[in-house]
Amino acid sequence: MRRMVLLLLVACLLPGMVVVSAQSEASEARPVIVDSDMASDDWMALAYLLSRSDIAIQAITVTGTGFATCEAGVEAALRMVARVNYGEVPVSCWTDMPLMGENPVPESWRTTLETVEALGLPEGGEPAEENAVELFTSTVQAATEPITVLALGPLTNIAAALEATPSLVDNIAEIVVMGGAVDVDGSFVSEENTSAEWNIYADPHAARLTFESGVPITLVPLDATNETPVTPDFVTRLREAPQTAATEIVLAALANSQDSIEAGGYYFWDPLAAVVLTNPELVTLETRDVTVIDVPGNEYGRTKPVGNGPEIRVATAPDAEAFEQLFIDTLSSAGMS
Repeated sequence: MRRMVLLLLVACLLPGMVVVSAQSEASEARPVIVDSDMASDDWMALAYLLSRSDIAIQAITVTGTGFATCEAGVEAALRMVARVNYGEVPVSCWTDMPLMGENPVPESWRTTLETVEALGLPEGGEPAEENAVELFTSTVQAATEPITVLALGPLTNIAAALEATPSLVDNIAEIVVMGGAVDVDGSFVSEENTSAEWNIYADPHAARLTFESGVPITLVPLDATNETPVTPDFVTRLREAPQTAATEIVLAALANSQDSIEAGGYYFWDPLAAVVLTNPELVTLETRDVTVIDVPGNEYGRTKPVGNGPEIRVATAPDAEAFEQLFIDTLSSAGMS
């Protein structure tokens, strides 16, 4: 209210000045659903989006088929939303099993509730009553304009929703997916399989259903993220930037991965996808025919370029310097403490 009065006073002093209220700013923000397995790089991506005034997060659907259990993923999302004082955002999970096959993610790799509690974030709200598939569906259907989806984990929730309600495609502007490896090696998920990336490999059938659904997809694969490593220099610059709730969350996530960062093995996987959603000009985007191999074998889970697959926009060649600067600037100027 005080801000609104101040704006009106300024408008009286400066005739012709256009006054935009906080309410109108919020109404113009792009509606987004974040679908995530809430691992540490997901925390960074979510912190970035929570810091953007031009993004309005409508729901967070947690996929338990990736690098966090359902319970831990939901708890992390709720606590992050509370920490940045974002307001109410519905959060829920659905299942820890892929649409087909068994969950291949080693249990020792999965984020647990103890890991989330170690972040020291405040208690969050309660999970939504709807499961993640129901929440995704109802949020898309209720959107007054086509909604954007940021997918940061296996595509289990999204595929299940699109398969059950194909008309959702009509109200989705695009899905930005962090996953896959198109022209580079994958994540070496096994000695035999060197072409698949973990987010896709965890539920290849879900990825194939999503790719073939007809929804516009922008893929941010290892082809792009391999060129954005997290370096000790970046961590230092983030520590030296103005500190906010968002920088606190990201620094905590990076602290959990300090050994990998120092060894040169930790990358801006999900944060790059989040930045591509807001600033696609920071990468090169090329339309490719890409399919997902969902038949068991040495290419199981591969995002394979083919001549007759679904048309997917594939991100490559990120401007790493511009990306890092935008990421730091956004986190450190979010006005949160």
